[in-house]
Amino acid sequence: MFKNTLNIVILCACVASLSACDVKKTQEGNVTVPKFEKTQEGSVTLPKYDVKTPDVNVGTTEKTVTVPTVKTEEKTVTVPTVTVTPAK
Repeated sequence: MFKNTLNIVILCACVASLSACDVKKTQEGNVTVPKFEKTQEGSVTLPKYDVKTPDVNVGTTEKTVTVPTVKTEEKTVTVPTVTVTPAK
């Protein structure tokens, strides 16, 4: 239960941090497709982005919560058995 809750909290923090990004395009991209002649080459220039992400601090704190306790006891029960005789 605690593991699932922790995973959900981390997932929510990641989603929140991605939605709060500040993205600015700093350079345009360009694609030149070559023609079917062997003398011309194509070129690709990828666009550039400046991304500023928010600071995310994850920590722990002590809280008092009510949790159920589990009591165990030993009992004698009948269980099935399997015997395997190897082939000769």
